[in-house]
Amino acid sequence: MVQKYQSPVRVYKYPFELVMAAYEKRFPTCPEIPVFLGSEILQESKSDDGAVHIVERSCKLNVDAPRLLKKIAGVEYVFFIQKNTVNWKERTLLIEAHNETFSNRVVVLEMCSYSVHPENEEWTCFEQSASLDIKSFFGFESTVEKIAMKQYTANIKRGKEVIEHYLKELISQGITFIPRWTPPPVSRQKEKRALAVGHNPGIVPAESCMHGTTKEQPGSSCPAAETTSPDADKLDADYIERYLGQLTPMQESCLIRLRQWLQEMHKGKSEAGEWKPEKIPKDEHILRFLRARDFNIDKAREMLCQSLTWRKQYQVDYILQTWRPPSLLEEYYTGGWHYQDKDGRPLYILRLGQMDTKGLVKALGEESLLRHVLSINEEGQKRCEENTNLFGRPITSWTCLVDLEGLNMRHLWRPGVKALLRIIEVVEDNYPETLGRLLIVRAPRVFPVLWTLVSPFINENTRQKFLIYSGNNYQGPGGLVDYLDKDVIPDFLGGECVCNVPEGGLVPKSLYQTDEEPENSDHIRLWTETIYHSANVLKGAPHEIVVEILEGESVITWDFDILKGDVVFCLFHSKRAPETSRKEATSSSASTAGDNVQLIDKSWVLGVDYSRMESPLVCREGESIQGSHVTRWPGFYVLQWKMHSSLPCSGTSLPRVDDVLASLQVSSHKCKLMYYFEVLASKDFRGSMSSLESCNSGFSQLSAATTSSNQSQSSSLISR
Repeated sequence: MVQKYQSPVRVYKYPFELVMAAYEKRFPTCPEIPVFLGSEILQESKSDDGAVHIVERSCKLNVDAPRLLKKIAGVEYVFFIQKNTVNWKERTLLIEAHNETFSNRVVVLEMCSYSVHPENEEWTCFEQSASLDIKSFFGFESTVEKIAMKQYTANIKRGKEVIEHYLKELISQGITFIPRWTPPPVSRQKEKRALAVGHNPGIVPAESCMHGTTKEQPGSSCPAAETTSPDADKLDADYIERYLGQLTPMQESCLIRLRQWLQEMHKGKSEAGEWKPEKIPKDEHILRFLRARDFNIDKAREMLCQSLTWRKQYQVDYILQTWRPPSLLEEYYTGGWHYQDKDGRPLYILRLGQMDTKGLVKALGEESLLRHVLSINEEGQKRCEENTNLFGRPITSWTCLVDLEGLNMRHLWRPGVKALLRIIEVVEDNYPETLGRLLIVRAPRVFPVLWTLVSPFINENTRQKFLIYSGNNYQGPGGLVDYLDKDVIPDFLGGECVCNVPEGGLVPKSLYQTDEEPENSDHIRLWTETIYHSANVLKGAPHEIVVEILEGESVITWDFDILKGDVVFCLFHSKRAPETSRKEATSSSASTAGDNVQLIDKSWVLGVDYSRMESPLVCREGESIQGSHVTRWPGFYVLQWKMHSSLPCSGTSLPRVDDVLASLQVSSHKCKLMYYFEVLASKDFRGSMSSLESCNSGFSQLSAATTSSNQSQSSSLISR
């Protein structure tokens, strides 16, 4: 795999000629760069007028590698060939370098350029790119790649420091100005034709006007780059530090390369039918997706493209101008912005315990709540930009303070929790790395139930930002005062600051949507315990659970929701006890949403080792399935969910505006579901085959009223 690097534009606030004089001090040796041991001129030439000076030399490097590796390779040092072309008339220096040692096994290419700043001719810009391709290296390819990457990145910023060092040295010697090149008289040009080596007016002797190793050590990780003068499409290193924060050289490179790719797609350089962005997102937005994927540029690009397509379809870029929350939301949605934390992050306060989530869902529906949450996230990004300008340092995320006082079983109403899970997924997919810290205070005893349900759907990086306080633990040292100034802590948490967040309350039932079924204790109940489990269904890896039946006449009941993707549900019977096999997650995202367990051994033969008891049922994303099966024989019953085979290899559609569930589709290689099952003795089972209610069960979700035949051995109901 070819490793690539692309630098931002680094600016020296000195004229090109003075920077060149500092650059030349690095040769033939440079004590400031210990790995550079020296150089030897191979070829040198000048144009007749002295405007162009080309030098090619061999550079000797001492690479910091294990002694054993050097012994196996049979070399102590490595050599690079570097060609420097300085054009005094155009005021540019182009540096090209490639490795001479092991050139048949390893290919290192590097290009650097110095040029005049496009907006200030008294400043000088520097850019750099490189690539590393290890074809073979005695079986140590991975080790060599790591060593090369480490060496290269360690010396990238060191190069600028060296130039700054020699610039200060020149200034201390009284050299603050070097005149620009001017064409020599005609007679002078004729005289120079006879000279093998000439003198360039106003600069330094020719033998020192060359390049030893470029500003950094080759041995690198990185792409062939543009050498033109910087323009508006390029990123300045000072801009990155000021507005985006401290990044490592490789992180800078990933940002620049992904940004360049988006620019090329936007300008129409993509192939026919290839995805094309409507507009280029802001740099801080691109950086968030890179951070969410640990700067894996391919994964970040995939995630970002899906999000940009989603934003375009729903016109999310204009939501702050077009979305006006209903008056009911303004009165009963207990959340709002409230100054900032000690780090300058915008602070959002959510009094979740005072919010009637059930009433809001029934009165407004999921889409209105989702759009309101999206508008909050868009506002948060806007406030981050404002605080960046206000405080003079990068502010790229916000803090959320959640007060859970008042949280009770009403908040665990199943459709409300489902809506919350969907909102979490939409936010995770499209607003990664926007939450800097989540402070949860006054967590009641019921909170672990809610946390168990939602935590599998929250990214691990996000979960690490959660701080949870029960009771009054948020008061005093180690509590809110560590993160919020005392004059910002809300009055309802013991502070002195008046908070204008609505106090919420119960939404009047008269405001419920008329097309909803009337609230009835026989149809809508609360989750009284943690009875639901989450699971992944991976491509080629179904999720299975086993139920051991000791009595012939028992009833297996199930209830599950398809949160993402389409799956096929089956029920099998075997006299043999299956063995549990857990599917290892292939990515971080695959490990964040529940378990995947396989029970039916691949060597088992259907009809011999086990039998199908239910016809396969295709379950679509967003459907809620309830069913039951009356067992005839004792043994082991396996409930199986596997990925629907007709699912395309990549997500090809995004949701309709009124279809919240489809907007969660980001990967076709994984489906998600939430399920519950229960075994009842036949004497304890009452109601229809689809009611799934028992007199001693905590299972509470009821399906719509149906009738079932007494002759039927099983029944499943799909709720949309």
